[in-house]
Amino acid sequence: MFHAKLNEGLLIKKLIDSIKDLVSDINLEISAMGISLQAMDSSHVALVTLNLSSEGFEEYRCDKSMTLGVSITNLAKVLRCGGNDDSLTLSCEDESKLKIKFENIKSKKSCEFDLSLITIDTEHLGIPDTKYSSLITLSSSEFSKICKELYAINETVNIEVDKKFIKFYVNNETIGGGFTLESNDSDDTELQCKIETDETVNLAFALRYLNMFTKASSIGQQVNLFLSKEFPLMVQYKLAELGVLKFYLAPRISDNEDNK
Repeated sequence: MFHAKLNEGLLIKKLIDSIKDLVSDINLEISAMGISLQAMDSSHVALVTLNLSSEGFEEYRCDKSMTLGVSITNLAKVLRCGGNDDSLTLSCEDESKLKIKFENIKSKKSCEFDLSLITIDTEHLGIPDTKYSSLITLSSSEFSKICKELYAINETVNIEVDKKFIKFYVNNETIGGGFTLESNDSDDTELQCKIETDETVNLAFALRYLNMFTKASSIGQQVNLFLSKEFPLMVQYKLAELGVLKFYLAPRISDNEDNK
């Protein structure tokens, strides 16, 4: 028996909306510790992981560990039926159907759906604990805006990190340039840009994928970017007490000096 209730059901809807364009099917790993998933896009360029702690739910019960294969498309359709102020309950008894229930105490309204589960043959990747040389914390809305506007100019962005700034820039046959954010410790999270780095890093990434990642901007006010020359970029959104959503993206091979 699995049962999990979250008063803020809108959060789960936002989570699924943020990954539905990246992956089509997912395995939800259910355990006494919580709910987790790991999935890679069809091109094997990007990876998404989600970990939700059992302690972050209002109610949580898991009698045995189970794997629930779910179609993201169908799950997103069901979640759209819930209101923004509804609580959400997920439950499963026989590992054949996932029950999804929305409730609103004020309006005395509820809706419930059964979602058939599917078998997904995927290999679970072991993600090693990585020590990144650079950690940048900035406004998630600002990061989303930068990625969206640069994608209108070019398909690839270079991200350059120094102790004093982070620079997002593009270069094509007709336009070259971008955005520079200086390191600061403003009390305003919309303006804040914290940079911790041991070395200068300059890597190129596909903006198509970064714009998929930034769909998670509504989850939290800030985003963490982890960069190192040897590893994929990690984009992290924290969900307060509930958990963390992470995206990984391999860099593109690029001559950074020529692109400046």
